[in-house]
Amino acid sequence: MPQGRRPDVGESGRTGRSRAYARTVGAAGEALESLEQVAGALVTAVLALVVLLWLAICAVLSIVGVGLLLLPRALAGVHVAADRERLRLRRAGSELPDLPPPPPGLRDALADPGTRRELRWLLGHATGGLLLAGLGLLLPVSALRDITLPLWWRAFPDGSVTPTLSFWTVHDGWGALAALLLGLGWLALSVGLTPVMARWMVRRGLRLLSADPTADLTLRVAQLSATRAAALDAHATELRRIERALHDGTQNRLVAVTVLLGAARRAAQRDPVAADGILEKAQAAAEDALAELRVVARSILPPVLADRGLEGALHGLATTSAVPCTVTVDVEGRCAAAVEATAYFVVAEALTNASRHSGASHVDVELRRTGDLLRLRVIDDGAGGADEDAGTGIAGMRRRIAALDGTLSLTSPVGGPTTLEVELPCGS
Repeated sequence: MPQGRRPDVGESGRTGRSRAYARTVGAAGEALESLEQVAGALVTAVLALVVLLWLAICAVLSIVGVGLLLLPRALAGVHVAADRERLRLRRAGSELPDLPPPPPGLRDALADPGTRRELRWLLGHATGGLLLAGLGLLLPVSALRDITLPLWWRAFPDGSVTPTLSFWTVHDGWGALAALLLGLGWLALSVGLTPVMARWMVRRGLRLLSADPTADLTLRVAQLSATRAAALDAHATELRRIERALHDGTQNRLVAVTVLLGAARRAAQRDPVAADGILEKAQAAAEDALAELRVVARSILPPVLADRGLEGALHGLATTSAVPCTVTVDVEGRCAAAVEATAYFVVAEALTNASRHSGASHVDVELRRTGDLLRLRVIDDGAGGADEDAGTGIAGMRRRIAALDGTLSLTSPVGGPTTLEVELPCGS
């Protein structure tokens, strides 16, 4: 605004009206969204009430012993009702994980912290939650009924129409106008109270239906223990593979070289021509041993990764693949050497499987980095039906990936396509 210019009164009024209109629309939208949440809460509250009555019946029957057999199933019903509420909260935008069902034994189930939290939620949701959800739906219905009453009260006999929750009957237009004002009051209460009730039920559900922090820590410790075990197993498997490659291949060829050199030395004085032939065989055996040593060294950490990076290494694999392959890489910078080596070996194994087992005519390899995750996807158009237990190298890939705290998922329906998805943490 130029200096010295006073704001126009009409412009200021229009701005104020625009803001008021925006606030009104925002409040109405929040009320409608809250009404939808309250309607969903009413469904889960009715389900919680049914399960609560079932629990009460089982508790009464426990006096004669029969209820003790039914209580584990009733606790499973509590978990089903809680899962339904978690689904409702997730649809409303909250983040809630799926939690495991209660332990099978009655004593273990009652000692489980998650089960006790679900029981607390069930008791409150089946009572106070049910009342709040019913009230949240009753207010807009009452508002709609009373606001529209002037339009239809004449269709009924005189004195038979009463406004919601009132003690007078409508006989004339003034009574209909009073009902309309009452309906506006219900509408104001609905707009003001429904979001509050919806937020209260959401907060209570998030507090009681979220995972217990100690359970999260225990689960994480278990995951890290499993990852450590997988890393040690993968390390031992790799050492055994290298040992077999050196013992069965390179060592035998070096022994052959030693034997041939000894034979050549003994034949050098008696038959120099035969010695030359033996030396030629020894040289060929030494060259074969060197070639096998290079293969073993490259299987530990391919030099191409250090020379050309992961993108160049994957393009090199695509060039030498027996199946036509398209590689798409969107990775900025370098990742840790172990991460790049794992991604390289996973793609190499996947291409080998596609050429040997799936009968694919084309393979797509996509590698992207999203934040601290390296995401790899390999898709082939083969026959599908890949089985991790069939010895196709998938179990080895899973162990190698688990050693880096990564994840692998395989989708391979019969008839194809086969999709291999890998996520590897690569740091910041």
